[in-house]
Amino acid sequence: MKLLGISGTIVGSKTAIAVHQVLEAVRRDNPDIETQLLDLKQYDVQFCDGRDPAAYTGDTRKVIDIVAEADFYMIGTPIFQSSLTGVLKNLFDLVPVNALYNKVMGFVATGGTYQHYLVVENQLKPIAGYFRAFVAPSYVYLHDDHFNPDKQIADEDVLRRIDRLAEEVVFMQRKLKS
Repeated sequence: MKLLGISGTIVGSKTAIAVHQVLEAVRRDNPDIETQLLDLKQYDVQFCDGRDPAAYTGDTRKVIDIVAEADFYMIGTPIFQSSLTGVLKNLFDLVPVNALYNKVMGFVATGGTYQHYLVVENQLKPIAGYFRAFVAPSYVYLHDDHFNPDKQIADEDVLRRIDRLAEEVVFMQRKLKS
């Protein structure tokens, strides 16, 4: 089984740190699960223009293939202007619907206000529903205050919630695929 963590931004580092933390929790308790972090800032992904996903080339094709080949996902986004990033939305537009069908998704989000956690409920979960993906009941929202000056997650409650989210996505994946 392959868990793909997606950092859905091309700026900053806190989202990738949060996604990586979930992947680490999965690896710690489930050494049989392969994990990979897809950090979108490392790729030059084209804007979706409506063509068949198979027609894209270069980094765009590579990213589409990486997403399609995964068995389940941990998706992260910073919250900008009370919404997910355009980079992540573009990825969702590029990926064929059947690539995410019946796959498990977990979400982490980072932001500067405590109200931005609602983006997971109001935007990310409906997108997962469109893809007919299974969504972990928990998600983790990290405020800037949850990180120390070295950009490490310092809040113990957040770290516990990350562990719980890691357990949930693995549990769901194993049950759905058994």
